Amino acid sequence: MPYKIAKLAKKETKRRENKEDMGGGTEAFPDLGAHCEHEDCNQLDFLPFTCDGCDKVFCLEHRTYKAHSCPKSEHNSRTVVICKTCSMSIEKKFGEDEKAVLTRHEKSGSCDPAKKQKPRCPVKRCKEVLTFSNCNTCKKCGMKVCLKHRFPSDHLCKGAAAAGAKLPIRLPARNGLDCRDKRSLQSPSPSVKAY
Repeated sequence: MPYKIAKLAKKETKRRENKEDMGGGTEAFPDLGAHCEHEDCNQLDFLPFTCDGCDKVFCLEHRTYKAHSCPKSEHNSRTVVICKTCSMSIEKKFGEDEKAVLTRHEKSGSCDPAKKQKPRCPVKRCKEVLTFSNCNTCKKCGMKVCLKHRFPSDHLCKGAAAAGAKLPIRLPARNGLDCRDKRSLQSPSPSVKAY
């Protein structure tokens, strides 16, 4: 009898050692899944994620760079620097200084101030280049538009939406259609019904 108990105990310790070496799974499927390598988690996940930055295995909750504080989170990120001289976008690699990228761009000869994009009127289908003499800033929404679209109704002003509620009342008076009857500009007094 003691021989059987010792044999079972030996078998159990061997099974535990094998399970730790496998990294996850169940008795029926020992190769299925893996334990999350986040220091506070260690959850057995049957569909684990491998981080392409640090090559560790994580569960669904810790799969993002931010969730597991990946030290190589920016290795795949693409950052672009805009040249103020020519408005060209230059790709900046991980760990590279912006000033070094811009000086390299200027020395390469591809930096041409003539290529700089000039600001245009943001109204759809308007191609007017905005300069100091034809630029108008809307007082209601702050949008810079050309002189053709300076009125709020011409550039679909978002700030005029609140003021637009009064527009239908005042518009007939401005057109001279309602000049004789001054009382029509004022809203009628509200009637209160008592029940």
